[in-house]
Amino acid sequence: MEYVPDAEIWDLYDENRELIGKDHVRGKQLPIDGYHLVVHVWIRNSKGEYLISQRSANRPTYPLMWECVGGSVVKGEDSLQGAIREAKEEVGVDLNPENGQVLFTKTRKVIDGKIYNDIMDVLLFEYNGDVDLGNATTDEVAQVTWMSREQIKELFEHNMFVETLEYFFTEVEKERS
Repeated sequence: MEYVPDAEIWDLYDENRELIGKDHVRGKQLPIDGYHLVVHVWIRNSKGEYLISQRSANRPTYPLMWECVGGSVVKGEDSLQGAIREAKEEVGVDLNPENGQVLFTKTRKVIDGKIYNDIMDVLLFEYNGDVDLGNATTDEVAQVTWMSREQIKELFEHNMFVETLEYFFTEVEKERS
């Protein structure tokens, strides 16, 4: 593999989540038999509200749309480590690994004609601390807010919520205590 400065490097897996011993540079075409690990991180407070973030206007996909924290897991990380790093990078929150759980995993190959080739772990964390975007380490997020299921549904119905997160209404919400 060629060296690319400041590139994000991913481990590659087969569709059974076994490491295949190859690295991948983000942005390059994934091999047909190579999958990378991604995380969707839902953060819920004791009021049952979820921390939702609005993507920055400079994001190449879904600019100014609302979503949960998420991203690609980098080389050497597992999904829990990736989720904790993504939460810090995007919204400046330090999550406790003991307060998180994997809700489900989905292997995605092609969606609407676009090649995803990823293994998506959806995690839920309980968190009641402060949220200050000033503590984020990237500029991927324009703003954050706590929202109820009903408020998130309203965003979704007005096409202001990333559509690939529609599973929230059936899979994440069923985990309410």
